[in-house]
Amino acid sequence: MTDPGWASAVKNFTEALLHYYKEEKRALPWREDRDPYHIWVSEIMLQQTRVEAVKSYYLRFIRELPDVEALAGVEEERLLKLWEGLGYYSRARNLKKTARIVKEEYGGVMPKTAEELIRLPGIGSYTAGAIASIAYGEVIPAVDGNVLRVLSRVFADGRDIAKPQVKKDYEELLKDSMSREYPGEFNQAMMEVGAMVCVPNGLPRCEACPLASECEAHKGDTWDQYPYKSPKSPRKIEERTVLILRDERRTAIVRRPVKGLLAGMYEFPSMKGFVGEAEVLADLKEKGIRAVRIQPLEDAVHVFTHLEWHMKAYLIRVDELTSYTPPAGWLFVDAADTRDIYPIPSAYAKYKKYV
Repeated sequence: MTDPGWASAVKNFTEALLHYYKEEKRALPWREDRDPYHIWVSEIMLQQTRVEAVKSYYLRFIRELPDVEALAGVEEERLLKLWEGLGYYSRARNLKKTARIVKEEYGGVMPKTAEELIRLPGIGSYTAGAIASIAYGEVIPAVDGNVLRVLSRVFADGRDIAKPQVKKDYEELLKDSMSREYPGEFNQAMMEVGAMVCVPNGLPRCEACPLASECEAHKGDTWDQYPYKSPKSPRKIEERTVLILRDERRTAIVRRPVKGLLAGMYEFPSMKGFVGEAEVLADLKEKGIRAVRIQPLEDAVHVFTHLEWHMKAYLIRVDELTSYTPPAGWLFVDAADTRDIYPIPSAYAKYKKYV
């Protein structure tokens, strides 16, 4: 359990925290109103993704899918195309699942309590707390990695922040001690301090921190000891040879399985392992495709949570793709459609320019 003195520390810095947020908060598109739909979409996008990267995605998404009903009815392929580049595509699928539930069971209006929100697909305690506090004024905390880092430094708490009990303890602490009058602003202020002051990488800006007077790590100059997080298991490495097969207008793509990593997305054909030019050409010949030219491309690495793809690639030219029967599972599509219609993961970002 948390130290009983920590509650008084939270109450002591609350006023300074709210003042900081009022004066220093960033102008972000999802902060322009308190629409729970806007808050929900932005918070899901911001999971595992930088704010600057999210802005343009958020604006495009809201422009095309402005409300729960539009999201509930969007075709999955279009949804994934709108999400293309953000990664963690299960987030997008859960958005649509939740939108359908909200449309059918809540009349298209997001539930008003964290207790109801947390029952919906893809919404955990942090997102539920953010929506309920910011949109509806519920006195409920929103504790994410940024907030865990800030609090572990404020209290010089050496416990492992990867353990669920630590997060639960901080949620209980904040629920008992946070601002009753401005819970949404309190939560956003904590997030802002974590993002802009008590930063995840590099020296914290303690001179600008509204919590400095209560911060044990600042007093003892021990900020670099917190937070503690147990090391992750090493990622598995998977080697792949990617084939950018095209003629003047078309290119070859393959749809991934409907379950598993990057489910339902489209990708370029590939071969397991690192394969030489002769073996690639022989494999294509077996499939009935004769190459005019083959050109090695730059190597690429893409890191997933528990997996790394190490990729070699070839640009392979043929005279006319439509003169061949696509191998099983392959599609020959207009190259322009890979930009506008078919969602291709950011794992292939280095190779999209050759299409």
